[in-house]
Amino acid sequence: MKNNLNRTITGRIDVADVLRGFAVMGIVVLHSIEHYNFYSFPEVTSEWFRFTDRLVWDSMFFTFGGKAYAIFALLFGLSFFIQDDKQLQKGKNFRGRFAWRLVLLFIFGNINAMFFTAEILVLYSIIGFVLIAVCRLSTKTILIIATVLILQPIACYELIAALFNPDYVAIPEKAGYYFGRVFLVQTNGSFGEMIKTNLWDGQLASLTWAWEHGRMFQTASLFMVGMLIGRTKLFTFTEWNMQFWFKTWVIALVVFFPLNGLVGLLPQFIEMKTILTPLLLILTSLSNLSFMLVLLAGIILLFYRTKLTGIFMKLAPYGRMSLTNYIMQSVMGSMLFYGWGFALHKHLGITQSFLAGIGLFILQYLFCCWWMNHHKQGPLEGLWKRATWIKF
Repeated sequence: MKNNLNRTITGRIDVADVLRGFAVMGIVVLHSIEHYNFYSFPEVTSEWFRFTDRLVWDSMFFTFGGKAYAIFALLFGLSFFIQDDKQLQKGKNFRGRFAWRLVLLFIFGNINAMFFTAEILVLYSIIGFVLIAVCRLSTKTILIIATVLILQPIACYELIAALFNPDYVAIPEKAGYYFGRVFLVQTNGSFGEMIKTNLWDGQLASLTWAWEHGRMFQTASLFMVGMLIGRTKLFTFTEWNMQFWFKTWVIALVVFFPLNGLVGLLPQFIEMKTILTPLLLILTSLSNLSFMLVLLAGIILLFYRTKLTGIFMKLAPYGRMSLTNYIMQSVMGSMLFYGWGFALHKHLGITQSFLAGIGLFILQYLFCCWWMNHHKQGPLEGLWKRATWIKF
């Protein structure tokens, strides 16, 4: 019976859809409490809401901050492997089509960026070319490259330079400048002004932030790891795989706590910003990675080893429409909180925004269940697939 859980009748890997649904759900709720990267909130006078706001903010960022996107990136690499492997079995080379697929994703990303400054599809469309470069290398070679990237080589260089050169001056951060320009338009700008600003300053802010916070190296590494998971079939049910994921869960959990503790502790003991900043970037990246593996391995084990499979499978329709859901949450979130829409940033605090995010997820989920009962793919997923295989 367990082997039947590896794939559905459509050939999809069920647990991957569940994980994708879990990641996008976390992204939607996290974006909602952030007001979709628009950090404008009403004054909180109630002690009760001060408590719940802090509770919601800390717990959501602890659970999903940097982790939901990491799962999403890993599954992007897995999807590439599945498509590439399917074409290889037919004697075809998928790399050219995947390059075109990334161009299409770039277009989707810019449509998404019209509404939301911190979108990641444009970043994926750029970093995704690394998969084309490494996909024919050996598993060992790819694993070495992915390990080097996850250790944040630029931050390591900056840390070593600062340790050996007291006069070392780091490159000033630029993301805050661009986000500041966008904030003004988010507050009072019209719909047209928001689109114009988001497509330039918003994208510069998003990509600059990704560079300055190591997200580019992390994303490339996770793309490769996801591809290797597909290559080694680690998402299918075997006793060896279950033992692997249990060991991964234990090791990641043990590693997470000292890393997370150091992230909070080091600012009290290191005053030099040129040392502290890259060191925190490295440790935060590894801390998020370890907790992401705790979530990933935990869901896989619960999916295959317990009677919760049916409950987890309810997330599968949502995960199968991840592109549609990701872009639509940007449109709806922007309309809810930005000045061009309902401007709810003036009225909803963190707790209320969390409930709004839950409501947004439920609306999307119900739509997904209805849609997938009548179609094989989500609307944007189907469009992306048809455009991928267009004949030139």
